[in-house]
Amino acid sequence: MFNKEILKILERDGKLTPGQIAAMTGSTADEVGKAIKQAEDERAIVKYKALINWDKVGNEHVWALIEVKITPQRDVGFDAIAERIYRFDEARTVYLMSGTYDLAVLVEGKSMQEVAEFVTRKLAPVEGVTGTTTHFVLKRYKEDGEIMAGKEEVKRQAVIL
Repeated sequence: MFNKEILKILERDGKLTPGQIAAMTGSTADEVGKAIKQAEDERAIVKYKALINWDKVGNEHVWALIEVKITPQRDVGFDAIAERIYRFDEARTVYLMSGTYDLAVLVEGKSMQEVAEFVTRKLAPVEGVTGTTTHFVLKRYKEDGEIMAGKEEVKRQAVIL
């Protein structure tokens, strides 16, 4: 059984040390370290990552959300086609969705042309893919619970006595 309190703390800030988490939870650093190791070994913790605001770095990136309609296959449903798609380097995230389309694929590229080539040369020809719709991300306001423009400011005026 995983310690959900530790996992929630790490989900918000993966840079915290076992000692810092121990102080927050009332556990020992050794207990926290063991809980983290177990979660990593069993892939409850899949990866630690930084959320980068690429607009501030000045690095041109194009992001697209591609809706994909597929024909499920006997005995494996959507999984085999989803696996073929998530193995492409360009596919950063792949979700099975309800609604009109079956998969949502988040793709990163250097240009709109590069993303378009991925769709036309790699994604659309996958056997079982019956349609795609590409939406280019124009601006990221909030991602993974974080406001991308910066810290929220208090908009009240200071009271001077």
